[in-house]
Amino acid sequence: MSFPLLTATAALPALGAVATAAVPAAQRVAAKWLALLVSLATLVLAAIVLVRFEPGGDRYQLTESHSWIKDFGVRYELGVDGIGVALVALTALLIPFVILAGWHDADPQETGSRRWRPTQGFFALILAVEAMVILSFEATDVFLFYIFFEAMLIPMYFLIGGFGDRAHEHGEETASTQRSYAAVKFLLYNLVGGLIMLAAVIGLYVVAGNFSLQEIAEARAGGSLDMATNTERWLFLGFFFAFAVKAPLWPLHTWLPNAMGEATAPVAVLITAVVDKVGTFAMLRFCLQLFPEASKWATPVILVLALISIIYGALLAVGQRDIKRLVAYASISHFGFIILGIFAMTSQGQSGATLYMINHGISTAALMLVAGFLISRRGSRLIADYGGVQKVAPVLAGTFLIGGLATLSLPGLAPFVSEFLVLVGTFSRYPAVGIIATVGIVLAALYTLVLYQRTMTGPVKAEVAEMPDLRVRELLVVAPLIALLIFLGVYPKPVTDIVNPAVQQTMSDVHKKDPKPEVEAAK
Repeated sequence: MSFPLLTATAALPALGAVATAAVPAAQRVAAKWLALLVSLATLVLAAIVLVRFEPGGDRYQLTESHSWIKDFGVRYELGVDGIGVALVALTALLIPFVILAGWHDADPQETGSRRWRPTQGFFALILAVEAMVILSFEATDVFLFYIFFEAMLIPMYFLIGGFGDRAHEHGEETASTQRSYAAVKFLLYNLVGGLIMLAAVIGLYVVAGNFSLQEIAEARAGGSLDMATNTERWLFLGFFFAFAVKAPLWPLHTWLPNAMGEATAPVAVLITAVVDKVGTFAMLRFCLQLFPEASKWATPVILVLALISIIYGALLAVGQRDIKRLVAYASISHFGFIILGIFAMTSQGQSGATLYMINHGISTAALMLVAGFLISRRGSRLIADYGGVQKVAPVLAGTFLIGGLATLSLPGLAPFVSEFLVLVGTFSRYPAVGIIATVGIVLAALYTLVLYQRTMTGPVKAEVAEMPDLRVRELLVVAPLIALLIFLGVYPKPVTDIVNPAVQQTMSDVHKKDPKPEVEAAK
């Protein structure tokens, strides 16, 4: 039996979470180092998975399959395609930066309510989320995927509600209330989506007789499993609703600004750069592969919702006074682009959407973590409380600018390539939709540059006059992310070579081909 590499990649952070939580209360620093070392070891395993993956090989590779609940056809089945392996690598890459950035976020602190922050629990929860997200990207059994899709909500709930941002203008008591509200809202929205998906999972089992993604997809492609049109559409809607909540897609997005605003900056990165990617990934893996005809049937409505997300999210980002909520609404706009690319049903659009998931994770992590360093120095999330930071902390301001420019998809930085592919792929099949979506680019430039101008330029405010620049630990967090943004902006081929074969297979699932260019033959 070959070494279960995929299981090990998820099991290591899970075991690390247990070990970190078990560290004695007085050994907080040891707990931090243990969590960091576990995350780095997980990154090594994810790198091995990436190296062993063959882009031109079988669709699902490094597969594992074991009987689990035999009477109901539930199996422990894992496998990664090009999209899944790229997102496993992204998750494993970001977690060490999240841990380093949050190094002091859960240190004991006596507050007005005399509440102590358990350091071990904070880092253990981060590792638990990593394990569940990785398993979600690897699971090829629908029921197994559902379990971890839902289970990740529990550690995220405690990270949002129990370890919220300390920078709050209304005091600790109000901050605690708002954190609790944000955590409960996050949990309820996602639980409702998950319960609807559970009904669809059960319905899929009744129709197909098992939960194996590969077996069901092969049966559908071979004609041995023929779903009634209405059945397929209802099942698709059950799955898509849960993924749209997680993504988040308008109008199911309202939990995200609250959750990101009240969470610490590293946890906000965990939400939008890691956890939310499960929603868009699942649209590609499950919705399009299991329900191809229903996916095409729903495409017009989904494209409209994606357009609304793009424009609505960007407009609300323009009007924000809170730095973290601005990044949250910008992320809603970006997820609109990702979903637009998925349902444009073109290879350029879906390649761009997958690449966008990777690049958005890196760019949002860079911007949000630098914003978190800024907020921790001033003790305020309000844009109006800053001014002239670039004169007293030039390195902080410079990295903040690069993260912002990546967010607006400046050419030469990674998100530009993915956004360009999404728009080209959309325009080739839906020209009007592609044209409207470009408005989001203009608005992104507006909210990003206005944010930088109001916080970093102008006269130096007295409250920031003594602000220190980035420290060594903070540079270790930011510098690699900035380097990746530049590298993938100039040379995205390593990622596209991995994801493109999986995209072509997805296009085949939905029986779609790229539209031919409408050009006159040269006379």
